[in-house]
Amino acid sequence: MTAARPPIMPGVTAPDYDVSQPLDVDYLGAFADVTPEEQAHRLAVRQFVQAEVLPVIDGYWERAEVPFDLVKRMADLDLLRDGVDVPGRPRISLMAEGLASMEMSRGDGSVATICGVQGGLALRSIVLHGSPEQVERYAEPMARGEVLGAFALTEPTHGSDSVSLETTARRTVRDGVEGYVIDGEKKWIGFGSCGHIAVVWARLVGEGGDGQVHGFVVPQDAPGYRATTIEGKASLRAIWQAHIVLDDVFVPAEAALPGATSFRATSEVLFATRLGVAWSAVGHATACYEAAVQYVGQRIQFGRPLAASQLVQERLARMLATLTQMQLLVAQTTRLAERGALSGPQASLAKLTCTRGAREVASTARDMLGGNGILLGNRVARHFADIEALHTYEGTESMNALIVGRDITGVSAFV
Repeated sequence: MTAARPPIMPGVTAPDYDVSQPLDVDYLGAFADVTPEEQAHRLAVRQFVQAEVLPVIDGYWERAEVPFDLVKRMADLDLLRDGVDVPGRPRISLMAEGLASMEMSRGDGSVATICGVQGGLALRSIVLHGSPEQVERYAEPMARGEVLGAFALTEPTHGSDSVSLETTARRTVRDGVEGYVIDGEKKWIGFGSCGHIAVVWARLVGEGGDGQVHGFVVPQDAPGYRATTIEGKASLRAIWQAHIVLDDVFVPAEAALPGATSFRATSEVLFATRLGVAWSAVGHATACYEAAVQYVGQRIQFGRPLAASQLVQERLARMLATLTQMQLLVAQTTRLAERGALSGPQASLAKLTCTRGAREVASTARDMLGGNGILLGNRVARHFADIEALHTYEGTESMNALIVGRDITGVSAFV
């Protein structure tokens, strides 16, 4: 699976630059102690990325189309549940799933986000907080990709302060059926306009309401559920996010997630996915570093390869230093998580550090490729754009920094 380092041959210029081959970058052995099973899972994802994602993803990204055929293949390969335990399916360790997220993002951010939305957010919400009947009804079909799910938390006026969400749910009886009426709006909801169900988070108000945030499984074809795909995105173009309007949407009582009765339930889901975003950032940075190394070894300027320049070598060393720090950070935080010892602030530190590092690596790589750096075929531009979304979702850098700051000082700087 390991590609040889591209030859540095003065006077020989390749007409096309193959910047897609893995270089197995692990300078300090951050992943040296993974088990054979974890390594096999990683390589299975890499093979899928190399053979099926990279040959086609630029077209989907440029056209802003969801690669539903790849979603089906991810389901076939059991790559769609993002490590969530589904009854009857083998358990995937946190380290194995982290490596998988890294390899998936090394291929494409939209594909990795599809996995994160379907498995990490929607499926995890149901498995963690659903009833046995809900788990039985949804978990396996979602793992098979037969039911696509969304996680509807963010609102047009509530992003970082999602705890203040204004979408409401009221108990009611309609046509003799006990249930809830949900009203409100959601925004930036992956798969919210092209899936089958949405896990909607709403505040329970009215008679018998407790004012707390509850979770509900809402069919996307329910009357009053209107979703518009957000257009004009410059990032993660191969997954659709939606602006959703919920207008008098009725769901029966059994649509409520019995374990999701406060905002703490959403925090448990997001805590589990925040470390996955850090792993994804490592994947994006790896792709950009690989592209830069392979490009400068083949690109001839002034009669010699770019790799022979001091400035280029210094930049590569800085990129490798940042990437290595990121690898060590996610490896250690994952070991803590496997022992049940990872705290929320520690996960936030990993997320903000790794997405910031990925931005730095991608920026340097884009610069090193010169004009060729803006071409999709040279790989860096797509990652350069997609990292911007990664840097924002699952908590912005500022919010994650404030979570860490509160842990340091014992004083909250936000409400």
